[in-house]
Amino acid sequence: MGLLDRLRRLSQDVASLRGPIPDDDIGGRTQALVVRGNEFGYDEFGLSRESFKSAAKVARWLYRSYFRASAFGIEHIPPTGRVIFVSNHSGQLPFDGLVIASAAFLEPAQPRLVRSMLEYFVPTVPFASYLFARWGQITGTPENCRRLLSAEEAVLVFPEGARGISKPFSQRYQLAEFGTGFMRLALEMGAPVIPVAVIGAEEQAPAVNIKPLARLLRTPSFPIVPYPPFFPLVPLPVKYRVYFGEPMSFTGDADDDDDVLDDKVKVVRNRIQSMIHLGLREREHVFW
Repeated sequence: MGLLDRLRRLSQDVASLRGPIPDDDIGGRTQALVVRGNEFGYDEFGLSRESFKSAAKVARWLYRSYFRASAFGIEHIPPTGRVIFVSNHSGQLPFDGLVIASAAFLEPAQPRLVRSMLEYFVPTVPFASYLFARWGQITGTPENCRRLLSAEEAVLVFPEGARGISKPFSQRYQLAEFGTGFMRLALEMGAPVIPVAVIGAEEQAPAVNIKPLARLLRTPSFPIVPYPPFFPLVPLPVKYRVYFGEPMSFTGDADDDDDVLDDKVKVVRNRIQSMIHLGLREREHVFW
């Protein structure tokens, strides 16, 4: 039996412990999304409702069956209006972003479309730029964030950036330093910040980062995992736990120096770290 078959069997065995899976109405939820499309069915960033619906079916399987995710604090997700989700980041590949977006789409009474801010190198990957745009995800530039927040949309940012996904396994669940960009946007746009803590992604692909290869390929990291195919294309079927905290509002000048903004950023970072500690205490096992 190959690795993929073993992972699939493990996922099915563990999933059987949680009982029946909800029958999500993907089509109805997709139609309920607030999407400002043109006459051709695309929004200004390239999002296609039909392409999103197809991607949502795959995301639902990963969320419900493979990762068997549990979401907490769903009541803190506003049904409408601009908002910035700020989360810890890990796992080599961005399945944490997929799980957060899936929770916001599948769990609330009013589904939300969460726009993940992609790293700058992602659009350079063949087909990635086209596909991510059709699914509603965009390159994380300040201007893109401003346009989305001005349109009262939800934006997901990972202030750890590449530092989060490339941290060694020995430093799992220890937050790297946060950038200040999200705080400048929150102050400028008057957007509330919702802290998010993800438990499970740190163990989905325990890897060693080969820095010389990363520099050669001009990527943030080049992770190698101790099992075939040795690159973390297929995550382990860990159980995800996602915690959404209460919205946080900040006041001040978006043009303040970084030293001034750092105090506000640390408040968000400390809140997420506390939520991570809570999630780790409540977790019974990595796989269930």
